[in-house]
Amino acid sequence: MTVAIAQHIAPTFDFPVVFTRKAFDPANAVLADILARAGAGPRKVGVVCDAGLVAADPGLPGRVTAYAAAHGDVMALVEAPLVLPGGEVAKADLAVVQAVWELTFRGKLCRQSFVLAIGGGAFLDAAGFGAATAHRGVRLIRMPTTVLAQNDAGVGVKNGINYFGRKNYIGAFAPPYAVVNDHALLATLPRRDVLAGLAEAVKVALVRDPLFFARLVELAPRLAAGDDEALFEANVRCAEAHLQHIAGGGDPFELGSARPLDFGHWSAHALEEATRGELRHGEAVAVGIALDTLYSCRTGLLSRAEAEQALSLLDALGLAVWHPALADLDMAAAIEAFREHLGGRLHLSMLTGLGQRIEVHAVDAPQLEAARAELAGRQ
Repeated sequence: MTVAIAQHIAPTFDFPVVFTRKAFDPANAVLADILARAGAGPRKVGVVCDAGLVAADPGLPGRVTAYAAAHGDVMALVEAPLVLPGGEVAKADLAVVQAVWELTFRGKLCRQSFVLAIGGGAFLDAAGFGAATAHRGVRLIRMPTTVLAQNDAGVGVKNGINYFGRKNYIGAFAPPYAVVNDHALLATLPRRDVLAGLAEAVKVALVRDPLFFARLVELAPRLAAGDDEALFEANVRCAEAHLQHIAGGGDPFELGSARPLDFGHWSAHALEEATRGELRHGEAVAVGIALDTLYSCRTGLLSRAEAEQALSLLDALGLAVWHPALADLDMAAAIEAFREHLGGRLHLSMLTGLGQRIEVHAVDAPQLEAARAELAGRQ
């Protein structure tokens, strides 16, 4: 006898993404208000900080502790903020994940408690995976501290680490409880990292928002010169577009294969792996964007004038469109690895206009090779 019981579960996730300045000023109520949403407090909070950030801003752990003391009605730190390795090393193994697990165990954090993770995108990925798998999910508040994390990596629903030499091989989809983007924390970033983070803004503008693309062209001189207000605007617009796709794209947990926000990423991931992290993620994405933009042009999807506008924007932002590792990249193998990563049929987003795209399911190898050669010739 066969019995089938059909079921349909449709959970709703509601989390704020807040842009502010000086989040740990006791007078700034953003974080306190977020914690107060959980109900009567104080709630237990375990804090983990990116070591690279703390090296650049040694006073950060003290400010976190002082903020908690000033808002003791809603938050109670279970111990002093824990400083852990940041950058890609955070995702290289289970060390950061294990440290978060141990923090939740020592602090007796439960599913009604919080992990507050403060750091760059890679650090948030690893810490978030630790929070998502402790007690099957301790509430996570992300505080991204890089341009890339504030406008893209830190505002979405993904967590994970690298394994078997592959990007994000182990991970989980787990929406955060909230995201707090403290713009003041970007002041410690090296210029290289600020510029690299802007590649994701170019990406999301190219695949879904022509008005944002036009605005980035207007802002480019100011962004390249380090204008703080221009950076704030670009980050907010990029995060907004990213979240609109997640919430309105119909596939927030990527059960299908089409991933338009991965435009340019099939080669970017391969370049990051080939250079063993020498290339920042955003720098690799800029090269990947340039390659797929020229491929879109060479296959008749995108006009030459529009392709040049896209490449000109990358150039105006100080983002290189070539890296020597691209010359040696086995592009067929990289595309096949990306198809495996998608878990099904190959889906690559290509441009049909500035802010418009289609999905392609096969690649014209000679035209892709020609696009690579053209990029090499633009040096």
